[in-house]
Amino acid sequence: MPTSEQSTPYLRYVALGDSQTEGVGDGDDTVGLRGFADRLAERLAVVDPRVRYANLAVRGLLAGQVRARQLAPALALRPDLATVVAGVNDMLRPSFDAAEVAGHLEAMFAALTGAGTRVATLTFPDLTVLVPLARPLRPRIEELNDRIRVAAARHGVVVSESTGHEVVTDPRIWSADRLHAGPLGHERIAAAVAHALALPGRGLARPTTRQAFQATAACAV
Repeated sequence: MPTSEQSTPYLRYVALGDSQTEGVGDGDDTVGLRGFADRLAERLAVVDPRVRYANLAVRGLLAGQVRARQLAPALALRPDLATVVAGVNDMLRPSFDAAEVAGHLEAMFAALTGAGTRVATLTFPDLTVLVPLARPLRPRIEELNDRIRVAAARHGVVVSESTGHEVVTDPRIWSADRLHAGPLGHERIAAAVAHALALPGRGLARPTTRQAFQATAACAV
């Protein structure tokens, strides 16, 4: 039995999002996907095995589709913890509107926090260092990240920052498409979210440098 000092305050975790939350890049459709949300749920379950977890994420969805298809089912599950990560697919479209995307995210933040759910989200890394042809996306990434921070602050949402960390530009944490995290990348995202939430038993320290990632990778070999 977990002790009161060890017990996590979160026993019902729901993940909303697109392919990143679904776990694309960490496993495959044959052996199964894992992903940062599964890994975060595993961390919670180590502390308290009573944790219940639902991953509602579906690859390819725009932020508005995540809101339309996943918010109501998420609320019906009465989670005490939720992660909301969406917007990358929007950024890849010619008609991208950062204000519109952030509006969908904020609506999900508001509904979930209004129901008493603790919510965590991510900012998006600038991967143009790894993919120079993607440099036109940099202003979109920066604008959406700024809007995510503002929306999150209005609703008390925890933001796990991916910007400014050298580790996110290490090619070893990304899958071959350079759009989805690989297994080590999903592990680092889970660690970063756990750190941002100050979860008990969060294990891995906050990933801040390439050296820190290399130490983790060495342990994983």
